[in-house]
Amino acid sequence: MLFTKEEYKQRLKKVQTSMQEKGIELLISHDTNNMNYLTGYDAWSFYYAQCAIVHVNAEEPLCFVRAQDAGGAYIKTYLKNENVIVYDENYIHTWPKHPYDYLVEIIKERKWDKLSIGLEMDAHYFTAFCYEKIKQGLPNAKIKDSERLVNWARLIKSDAEIGFMKSAAIISQKGMKTAMEVINPGVRQCDAVGEIQKSLFYGTSEFGGEYSSIATLLPTGKGTSASHLTATQDKFVTGEATIIELSGVHNRYHAPMARTVLLGKPDQLKIDTMNKTIEALQAGIDQTKPGNTADDVAQAFWKVLDKYGIEKKSRTGYSIGIGYPPDWGEHTLNIYKGDMTVLEKNVCFHMIAVMQFGDWGVEASEAIRVTDNGSELFCDFPKELHIKS
Repeated sequence: MLFTKEEYKQRLKKVQTSMQEKGIELLISHDTNNMNYLTGYDAWSFYYAQCAIVHVNAEEPLCFVRAQDAGGAYIKTYLKNENVIVYDENYIHTWPKHPYDYLVEIIKERKWDKLSIGLEMDAHYFTAFCYEKIKQGLPNAKIKDSERLVNWARLIKSDAEIGFMKSAAIISQKGMKTAMEVINPGVRQCDAVGEIQKSLFYGTSEFGGEYSSIATLLPTGKGTSASHLTATQDKFVTGEATIIELSGVHNRYHAPMARTVLLGKPDQLKIDTMNKTIEALQAGIDQTKPGNTADDVAQAFWKVLDKYGIEKKSRTGYSIGIGYPPDWGEHTLNIYKGDMTVLEKNVCFHMIAVMQFGDWGVEASEAIRVTDNGSELFCDFPKELHIKS
């Protein structure tokens, strides 16, 4: 177990309290990150139906997994064996038969079929088929959206979680250092990413890395005006900039970071724009402290952009912690105007300052923790435009 049994019990209590407030008696949590948070389960099995099931009065959640993955549940979770519920292989890809048919049977057997049941309606991997099986199989239940209540329970991290994120940050720094070394004219993007990934997996002599929930992003040249582009077989070209966004991972916890490198002669426009970007990022960081809101951080950030006449419509941050593909965001707090979420100690978020201008762009980002009196950055790596002449 990565955490003490007591910590898992505290997480469960926090979730059950939220369930009571929302009038939910039974929660079906299909989100891979939430399943890990509630039970400790960790395996690459999220491509097919699995979930954690929480009764509002239960001492432990249930872990619902495929028979082939039951061994992983027994090894990875803190649960008693009887709370690992296993469905047979004959439910796999035998439509219209589906694993949630068996889940419905389990709910009926336990006489939970008339309860108010919360579903994670917008969770990754929770398919329309999953929803229809629950809706049709439990006609007497009151089905409602759980409104990401487990995601919100994850917002404030424990000290143990912060420790894992700090380890992930050290790996992020190693990956970014490698990126700055290997991105050179004539080098294929895929070869550079291969070296970056090696650093991210090797980690340190103390702790290794893991697969990230998002691939290393590497928009290059005109691609810096777009978001979320990955490496190709194309070669880096003198005179072009490249944005690197990556994250080290330790025990599924992430600490993302983005930086920009320019190959060739200094470009004053890009240098100036990056400096303005960093100024806006720092203004947001300066407003990150307990009692302030996500809106306060966003307003400070956009105030600097407005001063320079820079337009940015997308949000500039989101909460982070546990991560499984396809996303390392927690789907709760947004650093965006109008988000009145109050910051508290150990709230963590990824603040992204990406500026895009038609056919070019620059970016810097930081993973940030709210502290007792302010904030701290997880990573320690120069934000300035890295120029390789």
